Amino acid sequence: MIVAFSVTPLGVGEDVGEYVAEAVRVVRESGLPNRTDAMFTSIEGDWDEVMDVVRRAVAAVEERAPRVSLVLKADIRPGVTDGLTTKVETVERHLSPSPASGDRAPLDR
Repeated sequence: MIVAFSVTPLGVGEDVGEYVAEAVRVVRESGLPNRTDAMFTSIEGDWDEVMDVVRRAVAAVEERAPRVSLVLKADIRPGVTDGLTTKVETVERHLSPSPASGDRAPLDR
């Protein structure tokens, strides 16, 4: 499964980067495949291990903030691994011109 989540401390002012960094540190130290972008951190693994990391990431922020907001989206697809990479590669492949026609490749279903 892939979980994309965002942890936001509330009640600490506008500059929340140092708080968010604590959550990201927990994710990176987990050893699970992950990516962080401007809005979310995505992590891949089985249900129990991913949800444990999310719980610990929230707790890390909760230690320093009076209130924490969590937004979470999950792609639960048994048997799929390396989805963080392959999902993006599929989109990039469809954005690339087809060598034969110069057109974009048709979408997979």
